[in-house]
Amino acid sequence: MANFVAVDNINTHLRMKLTLLLLLSVVMLSVFGQNDAWNISTSNAKDYTGVVLANGRIGILSSEKPFGVKQIILNNVYDKESNLGVSQIIQGMNFGNMEIEIDGEKVTEGNVSNWKQTLNMKEGYLSTSFNFKDKALINYSIIALRNVPYTGYLDISIQAKENIKLKVCGKIVTPLDYQTPQSNFRTLIDGETTIPILQTIAWSKMGKHLVATTASFIWYDINSTRKNQRPVLVQEKVSEYDNRLSFEKEIKKGTSLDFAWTAAECTTQDFADPQSESERFVIFNLLTPHRDLLNQHKTYWSKLWEGDIIIEGDLQSQQDVRLALFHLYSFGREQSDLSISPMGLSSQGYNGHIFWDAELWMFPPLLLLNQDIALSLVNYRYDRLEGAKHKAINFGYKGAMFPWESDNTGEEACPTWALTGTFEHHITADVGISFWNYYLVTKDKLWLKDKGYPLLKVVADFWLSRVSKNPDGSYSIKNVIGANEFAPNVDDNAFTNGSAKTVLKLASLASRELKIKPDPEWDKVASLIKVLSFPDGTTMEHSKYEGEMIKQADVNLLAYPLNIITNKETIQKDLHYYEPKLLADGPAMGKSIFAVIFARTGDPTNAYRLFKSSYEPNKRLPFGALAESATSNNPYFATGAGGLLQVVMFGFGGLHITSKGIVQKHPVLPKEWKSLTIKGVGPQKKTFVVKN
Repeated sequence: MANFVAVDNINTHLRMKLTLLLLLSVVMLSVFGQNDAWNISTSNAKDYTGVVLANGRIGILSSEKPFGVKQIILNNVYDKESNLGVSQIIQGMNFGNMEIEIDGEKVTEGNVSNWKQTLNMKEGYLSTSFNFKDKALINYSIIALRNVPYTGYLDISIQAKENIKLKVCGKIVTPLDYQTPQSNFRTLIDGETTIPILQTIAWSKMGKHLVATTASFIWYDINSTRKNQRPVLVQEKVSEYDNRLSFEKEIKKGTSLDFAWTAAECTTQDFADPQSESERFVIFNLLTPHRDLLNQHKTYWSKLWEGDIIIEGDLQSQQDVRLALFHLYSFGREQSDLSISPMGLSSQGYNGHIFWDAELWMFPPLLLLNQDIALSLVNYRYDRLEGAKHKAINFGYKGAMFPWESDNTGEEACPTWALTGTFEHHITADVGISFWNYYLVTKDKLWLKDKGYPLLKVVADFWLSRVSKNPDGSYSIKNVIGANEFAPNVDDNAFTNGSAKTVLKLASLASRELKIKPDPEWDKVASLIKVLSFPDGTTMEHSKYEGEMIKQADVNLLAYPLNIITNKETIQKDLHYYEPKLLADGPAMGKSIFAVIFARTGDPTNAYRLFKSSYEPNKRLPFGALAESATSNNPYFATGAGGLLQVVMFGFGGLHITSKGIVQKHPVLPKEWKSLTIKGVGPQKKTFVVKN
């Protein structure tokens, strides 16, 4: 009898477990809106983490509140974070928050129903819809226009279910730490064309930049340039920091009002006269037929999605991967010569500075899928090469020494209390490696001659001056912080030494490619730089490493992406030794490296396990935005996006960047996937398919 009871208890337990899993699946489906591969929808505004709409110049962080925007970030526009602080990317004026009243009652999250938001990754916009009581159905979309990159656009439709009186208020809200804002409203007149503009101009926090924001309404159903055919506009200046423009209109039952609110934000970082330029952008948006304007935006996104990843059989992974790629495309921009910070354009995290995250984590997937954005990333470094040369001289070295944290100046931007800014030198090798990889993929020999080789040469010269010769003829690199930042000021760090060895060899290869005689010291020193091992052959992280926990992958980077350790036995020893030592709630990209290597060694089960654990704990409701770690809540961690994309492309997809271009070797798929398609790869736009 006891046996039967035990079996019954087990069955009951299993039924309960299955029921819980089913309920969890239903909840996750409603929260994450797992409706298709291009759209992520939600009808749950609780525990809301916004999603970023960006175009490489501005980032707009969404809100769960009707007509709300949490913040706007301006790319590559920096001011001091404080009197004694370093540079910080600035929050722009918030032109995205609107207020709408219907029959005298403000629309809020408390009086709407059937609220739903959908992120359309294919066309680059976030749509929101809801009912206001029984009176109106409201739809609007937030767009960071890809075709007019200093502008944002709110596309709005209000359908009346009964006769209603409407008041619409567009706002420009200036951060309170801005200096001496001046707000105005005026009408520009050219013949019969009249253009109403709301505008605020102010100096950024510490007075480094003049910021100008101009905004205007666009009405689709009337000629908005003729003053007597549009609603009367009224400026409401709550304060110089809160500048508003409103209109009132009656809408008959069964009809709708379709209009837009558009704004442009310019600064002295990019324009000599940001005030006038912001006005020109708004005029352009106002007088370009709205369908043409939005179709141009969609065309830009269609071009971006020529580089895409398609997963069959696992919709959640498909959404996660495409969301990661969506954010890298959103944060980067072709022909901008700008790079991408760890948090992209989602926040002021890490002060908006550029780290090795750009070269080691985000650059490889972008290089394969969009060479135009990849070119901007390498050009960003080349444009700051003189600053790197000065830093090398100032610290007693030769060549060029790139800053650990970079802003618009090319000088070191890391806070002085962080030792990484003074001692994490592998960044200089990381930059050089990305330059060579750009050449391998594009085979642009003119670029190699003009930019690639000149940078690689001075990077190699830096490492010649940075190494220390040992009595036995080998070379050490002393007093550094490696990729594992838990170990400061150590000697012979595995990744630092490995990346230096790599870039010295690459400088020689670049010389020969251009038929220039390389410095013989580059190859000689590269071959003699130490990579330490334990007695059993496991690679040793640094000269005093004794098995401590590590913040992120370090030793394992020698197997991928450096390809210095190629012996399968050693690779597997390093995997099994260091994976348990990886900080459980460390940065999202740490486990990605392990996943790539497991896939490349023919172990898709462990690769998939680490692929999922590299980012799933970091996903935040409702869209799956990535935080930096499992315990943080700071969207969107672009570094983590780069890591998970590398698992898919360079791990499961088996893609390798080689002297013969991009080739596929030994791809493997997890059993959860039916197929993997990576399309638009390289300048030839190749397609690689893997099937189970």
